[in-house]
Amino acid sequence: MQMTTSPETSGELQPQSAGAEIIDKYFPHLSERQREQFRQMGALYAEWNAQINVISRKDIDNLYPHHVLHSLGIARILNFRAGTTVLDLGTGGGFPGIPLAVLYPEVSFLLVDSIGKKVKVATAVAEALGLDNVRTIHCRAESIGEKYDFVVSRAVMKLSELAKISSKLIRHDSQQNALPNGLICLKGGELQHEVLPFRHKAMVEDLWPAFEEDYFKTKKVVYIPL
Repeated sequence: MQMTTSPETSGELQPQSAGAEIIDKYFPHLSERQREQFRQMGALYAEWNAQINVISRKDIDNLYPHHVLHSLGIARILNFRAGTTVLDLGTGGGFPGIPLAVLYPEVSFLLVDSIGKKVKVATAVAEALGLDNVRTIHCRAESIGEKYDFVVSRAVMKLSELAKISSKLIRHDSQQNALPNGLICLKGGELQHEVLPFRHKAMVEDLWPAFEEDYFKTKKVVYIPL
C-alpha cells in the first residue's frame, strides 16, 4: 500500500461516529474493531474531503447512508468467503472497496482509479483504518495485469462497458464463493435497457426496502457472471 501523509490538523484526529449507527442497524454482528473502523470513517473522510474533493461537499454529511451503507449493499448479493480476491474498479475515494474491506477482513481488495488524487485519499483512509487487506493503485483498468475473483464498482460507467472491461480481469481457475466469479456493481435508476444484453444471466437486487431509507428506493445491486 502506498504511504500517504495525512492533512494537517490542529490536533490528533478524533473518531466521529455521527451517522455510524446506521451501519450497526443493518450489520449488528460486527466486531468491536469493525465498529470502530466504521466510526472512524466519518472524521477521516471529512478531513480529507476538505483537502481533496472526492465526495460532493453537499453530500459529505450523508457519508454513512449514501456512501458507506450503499457500498455495503453488495453484501445483499454475496457474502465473500475468506481468501476471495476483489478488484474495486474506479474506486474514487474508496467506495465500495473500503467499507467492504472492513466488513470482510479476510478478503483481499485492490482499489484502482485513474485519478491520482482520489487514490491518495483512498490510500490514506485505508492506512488510517489499519486495513492490511487493501492495496491501492493509480492506473487505468487496461494496465492491470492480475486477475480477480470479482470486480466491484459503483456506477462508474454503463453496464455493457463495465462488463467488457471486467471480463478481462476475472479469473476462471478458481471458484470459491456461492456465486460464480464475475461483476457486482451498484447502480441507480431505471436499468431495464442496461441489463437487457445480460437479461438471461444478470441478477438484479433492489436495496429498498432491505435498506429502508428513501435514498435506496432507486438503488440496485447488479451481478453478472463473467
